[in-house]
Amino acid sequence: MAENQTVLDAFLQPLSVDIDRLQRLAHQFATTYRYLALNSNDQFLPTPITTLPSGQERGRFLAIDLGGTNLRVGFIELLGDIADSESRDVVTSIPNGVPTSRDKTNSFDQPRIRRTFEKAWPIGEHLKMDKAEDLFAWIGDCIAEVVSDSVRASRREESEDEVIPEELLMGVTFSFPMIQHSLSEATLMPMGKGFAITSNLNLGKLLLAGYERHITSSSNGVSPDAHLDKPAKRRKIERLPRLKIAAITNDTVATLASLAYTVKSRPNSRVAMGLIVGTGTNATIPMKLADLHPSKQSQLRLSQAGDLKDVEIVVNTEWTINGTAPPLKKLGFITKWDKVLDEASEAPGFQPFEYMTAGRYLGELARLITLDFITGKLGAQEGDLPVALRRRNALTTTFLATVVAPSGSSVLLLPQLRKLLPAPEHSDWQWGTEEAEVLLKVARLVQKRSAGLIAAAIIGLLGCTGELELNDEHSPDSSVPNGTISHVTDNELSPQGDIEDLVVAFTGGTISRYPEFLRTCQGFIDELLSKEANRGASENNRNRTKSVVLKEAVDGGIIGAGVLAGTACA
Repeated sequence: MAENQTVLDAFLQPLSVDIDRLQRLAHQFATTYRYLALNSNDQFLPTPITTLPSGQERGRFLAIDLGGTNLRVGFIELLGDIADSESRDVVTSIPNGVPTSRDKTNSFDQPRIRRTFEKAWPIGEHLKMDKAEDLFAWIGDCIAEVVSDSVRASRREESEDEVIPEELLMGVTFSFPMIQHSLSEATLMPMGKGFAITSNLNLGKLLLAGYERHITSSSNGVSPDAHLDKPAKRRKIERLPRLKIAAITNDTVATLASLAYTVKSRPNSRVAMGLIVGTGTNATIPMKLADLHPSKQSQLRLSQAGDLKDVEIVVNTEWTINGTAPPLKKLGFITKWDKVLDEASEAPGFQPFEYMTAGRYLGELARLITLDFITGKLGAQEGDLPVALRRRNALTTTFLATVVAPSGSSVLLLPQLRKLLPAPEHSDWQWGTEEAEVLLKVARLVQKRSAGLIAAAIIGLLGCTGELELNDEHSPDSSVPNGTISHVTDNELSPQGDIEDLVVAFTGGTISRYPEFLRTCQGFIDELLSKEANRGASENNRNRTKSVVLKEAVDGGIIGAGVLAGTACA
């Protein structure tokens, strides 16, 4: 057994990450990001946002959040700066679109937001493969259901003569690349994440067209045409208000905006960056307009007058697209298994960083590695193995996160594997502790590597924009004393008066729910920043006064959509 463990460790060595190599990656990412901002047309896309929310915005807005896995629709009411400690009602939701319960949330945690009539639906794989009109007709059905619920409730609570608003202002979060000339309009680029849409399309027109069928048909008392995965049929056809798009944004921008609005400013802390690590991964950060390609500067319609070179604008980095591949290749992070996964993907070579880090792919990566070892080193025949090891995408990241990783040991994992991933009836093969240990170790390593790569990308992006000072990577390292940068536990902001906390607002199922992912990522960030703070002999190293803190923006996609709609209308 010990000999086999040595063989397994050697086999999995290409997945290993160490802090020195991650530090070199962070430096090369910083250089790459600066180049892409100035030269790439597909990455570092400017958004028409030059000012983050103040926390004073008020109003009620319809909000939509379309991600790679789920669609969420609801109303976001911005309450402004509430000083009292009264509790606020929040409606939670589950994927089948039925509100589950009405919970209380303390105003210290969520002091400025009220969420109502919120529902969520899973996006079926067949919907992803449909043409754009069919997908957005389904989205329109979901929107109409939530709006109709609101209209009926308003009539019940007020009076039958309640005047229905003629128009609702709407904020939209879309978790896919977009080109924007103004905050209320966007051109959708090829979507990725398993969606078949590859054309550049007017996102606002598609959304409104999908919903407006309900305005016309409801006024005539006729139900809309049936669509696949149509939400529950409304009990009574209502006259529905029209929609007006106030803001369209990317999910990382929405995450940044939601935390900037809901978290009160504290001395020595500010929200500096938005991060998604879920089905996919992406980041957003404010950058100077002068650091972007001139074509990106000219495509925006901004309200500022005069010289814009010093204007800061929120940028959607799209940091997973192939422009970020060279540092990963140069430093040897891309393994043979990554190459196999990439080549078999819907768009080979398109998103190499995402294939190594995001929830849509970690399960498949673990399957490829486990299958390779069990057949190549343990001598099993592929046809004798469970379907989950033989079929592409049959081993999911969710299974790794909820069954494999929490088990803690191969002995405890073994009965679960025999029950949930059985071998074919004709096979004499079965899971043993050795095979269970292989899968358990692979699950831990793909998670750890993903967390390390994300940490290096965060430090690199903050270095690219000058938030951190990344010294010459070839300068000698001095020793790194323990405690130079305080480790922030439980994601609470550091109370130290002499340290500025750069808060990274994050959301996404992978970073939030995969065991140890968040803690591992924060640990790598702390180590990387400690090393940067102690490079060279300069007493003026600004990194010694910085801390980078991951803080969750719960449901940042839908909240951010409402927040940016409110900011646009303020």
